[in-house]
Amino acid sequence: MESINPTTGELIKTYPNMTLDETREILDDAQYAFLSWKNSSFQHRRQCMEQAAVILRRNISQYAELMALEMGKTLKEGRAEVNKCALVCDYYADSAEKFLQPELVQTDAAKSYISFQPLGIILAVMPWNFPFWQVFRFAAPSLMAGNAGVLKHASNVPGCALAIEDVFKNAGFPPHLFRTLMIGSSMVSDIIESPLVQAVTLTGSTPAGKAVASKAGAMLKKTVLELGGSDPYVILEDADLEETVSACVFARLINAGQSCIAAKRFIVVDRIREPFEKRFIEKMSEQIMGNPLKEETTLGPQARADLRDDLHRQVEESIRKGARCLLGGKIPGGKGAFYPPTVLTDVKKGMPAYDEELFGPVAAVIPVKNENEALRVANDTIFGLGAAVFTQNIEKGETLAEHEIQAGCCFVNTFVRSDPRLPFGGIKESGYGRELSHFGIKEFVNIKTVYIA
Repeated sequence: MESINPTTGELIKTYPNMTLDETREILDDAQYAFLSWKNSSFQHRRQCMEQAAVILRRNISQYAELMALEMGKTLKEGRAEVNKCALVCDYYADSAEKFLQPELVQTDAAKSYISFQPLGIILAVMPWNFPFWQVFRFAAPSLMAGNAGVLKHASNVPGCALAIEDVFKNAGFPPHLFRTLMIGSSMVSDIIESPLVQAVTLTGSTPAGKAVASKAGAMLKKTVLELGGSDPYVILEDADLEETVSACVFARLINAGQSCIAAKRFIVVDRIREPFEKRFIEKMSEQIMGNPLKEETTLGPQARADLRDDLHRQVEESIRKGARCLLGGKIPGGKGAFYPPTVLTDVKKGMPAYDEELFGPVAAVIPVKNENEALRVANDTIFGLGAAVFTQNIEKGETLAEHEIQAGCCFVNTFVRSDPRLPFGGIKESGYGRELSHFGIKEFVNIKTVYIA
């Protein structure tokens, strides 16, 4: 397993893959830790989780640099990610006991109630694009609920995976309660088969989600899947242009465009198309692309060269099918997996920029005649993760967000983001189940009825 710097293409470090016997030993140790942890008090769990937040904040620069080296995230974005991980630790440290209090229900029984009990070992299969956050948003609620966790992280961020394991170990959690499995994707099926693994959570591509869900389903094990997205941003003719463009550029370029909930498709009503495109190109052109370890950099490289090349193929094929490139669209010379801010317009159905997820700094502008066509195009996708609508008519924006746009979350006049206080997840081929909020912590517990006659 190799960690390669996407900025330079140089090898950072090689890590030995674990054997199947080694993973089984880790699962045995995790099960032993779970049997003790599940009976621990919420106060004890809270103290450990609060200490995890302290460790994250104390080492914020170190972790941000690690992410920059392994997958190209800028230092500013890396620090923000670590802070968000600390926030989710604090949130569940404060809220888990309240969320999991038994719920009394009046029935014919002398006493009946709903109890929330931990399941055991949860397997997490996680991606590289937010290598700390996507692990912590699973781990914080799962551990606070009394579960154990094993992590199969993306193969290009092994250093991040081991650093996260150390956070929990150094925070006072039992040594084997949260472990990293240094394995490739081919061994995930074997881990799911283990009778010690009770459930699986995966964040990643739709094909990966389908493969894991199929295996887990055959073993009758629950899954939560957060998969791809092709988030539509619907821009109506009364939108505040300056604020809208700023939000759209930020939402397209966050993490170098490598986010499931990054804005992908910009659906613009014809009457404001020209001024929108003009200002959009200006703002996209202002980005400083370069080494993510430099503070002035606002756009780092793609996480791997093959991912950059796949993105470029999507751009070129869309242009061949009639899209016009207004900005970027060319692979720069020199080292690194860089791709420039790119704007395509006249994007139509049948083009990769319309039908597929663009996982990089490429914006697809789709002109439409009116609001009705905008809504049709927004929903004309296999995905349903995030979406946004921009209008100065707040009442209309809320109505469209709640009732008309098909997505797991829809924001009005701002960019889509996750928040520990709100449930996060998708519909259609963006997956199922929810992370975060009280919904997230209840995904991996036994919701048990207790009835006393």
